[in-house]
Amino acid sequence: QVQLAESGGGLVQAGGSLILSCTGSGRPFSTYNLGWFRQAPGKEREFVAAISGTTGRTYYADSVKGRFTISRDNAQNTVYLQMGSLKPEDTAVYYCAADTSMLILRTTQQVDYWGQGTQVTVSS
Repeated sequence: QVQLAESGGGLVQAGGSLILSCTGSGRPFSTYNLGWFRQAPGKEREFVAAISGTTGRTYYADSVKGRFTISRDNAQNTVYLQMGSLKPEDTAVYYCAADTSMLILRTTQQVDYWGQGTQVTVSS
């Protein structure tokens, strides 16, 4: 069993930056695919970014490409999401996710473990 805990959310003005962190406990997740999803009010949870556990390759939703960067520190059991040039439409609860399969993490159905979520609010 893996427990994930996010931190780093908050209120920021449009154009600003935030860094989200997600630390895992329970077992090392160095081989897991890790990712971030977000859910805005009234909308479905959507993919934001992922990083492969085997290759370290990164994947991004088109809406955040060039503005967000996902990275991981396996020694610290932590995954990060650096968010820049934030827009009001980035406002959502951001969830950390872990996937134990060998597939590219892209959908909520693939996720084996979820964090509790952290609120990000971008004001205009």
